[in-house]
Amino acid sequence: MRIDRRRFLTISAAALGAPLLAHAAPDDASGATVWRGQAMGAPVALILNHPDRTRAQALIRETRAELQRLEDIFTLYRDSSELSELNRSGLLVTPSPEMVAALRLARHVHRLTGGRFDPSIQPLWRAHAAGDAAAVQAARQLVGFDRIRVNDDRILLRPGMALTLNGIAQGIITDRITALLRAGGAEHTLVDMGEIRAIGGRTAAEPWRVALAGGGEASLIDRAIATTEAGGFTFDAAGRLPHLIDPDTGAARADWARISVIADEAGLADALSTGFALAPAPAIRAALPALPGVEVRALDGQGRETRFT
Repeated sequence: MRIDRRRFLTISAAALGAPLLAHAAPDDASGATVWRGQAMGAPVALILNHPDRTRAQALIRETRAELQRLEDIFTLYRDSSELSELNRSGLLVTPSPEMVAALRLARHVHRLTGGRFDPSIQPLWRAHAAGDAAAVQAARQLVGFDRIRVNDDRILLRPGMALTLNGIAQGIITDRITALLRAGGAEHTLVDMGEIRAIGGRTAAEPWRVALAGGGEASLIDRAIATTEAGGFTFDAAGRLPHLIDPDTGAARADWARISVIADEAGLADALSTGFALAPAPAIRAALPALPGVEVRALDGQGRETRFT
């Protein structure tokens, strides 16, 4: 699982005929309002279509406010966030509904991936980041998502445990912003809040096209895509230790160079892409019967793609 994600999904130039602009911008030639900012330590962007231009600008303001609210729940970059408070004290009383829902989805994906998706690897992350082999071995005793207690009124960690939600939160935030925009009347809109989700297609007749790291593209209509790339961030200068950590062994490793997951919701796609990055092909195939409609595109170290549906 990763704490500092590099984004390797890029919006295809064919989507708009030009790269995204760096800031809130006038409508582009296609009639879309384009906005780009930052959230959860990564770039975020909107290509927003709305029949009312004034309402489109209002929706961007609402998006920015909602991003701030959600970061106050999920980020590790703010000491005052719910997640930081939980890790600091081991107890979160009256957690937000968003935090409870995120951990319940995480538990669901934890089971679907045979424990490979595990937000409790945060102590292992810190140990690997410090390059301390002894600390890595000690941190293995603090990992185990099944040991986390989650209720509507409180969340409890065992002593020494800590969570990172950076393998799921970006997708959940993408889903929340998509719901906000859809409720506000957005049409033919692409939402990238760290993972990507489409409202409709680029037009009524054409899907959104999203370029994938390592080659290829995905077409989206009312669906989401999330990608995990092993080489996007490494713990060592030589690039031999990827940012993905096996909860079972404590090792930094990956089975695939890139995993992209297409699903109806970005939160689910985000968590699955993290867990499946550590899964061999048979394990991915075994999980898919419980995931109707989910598509997985896995790229191996030789650049060969395998598709699982």
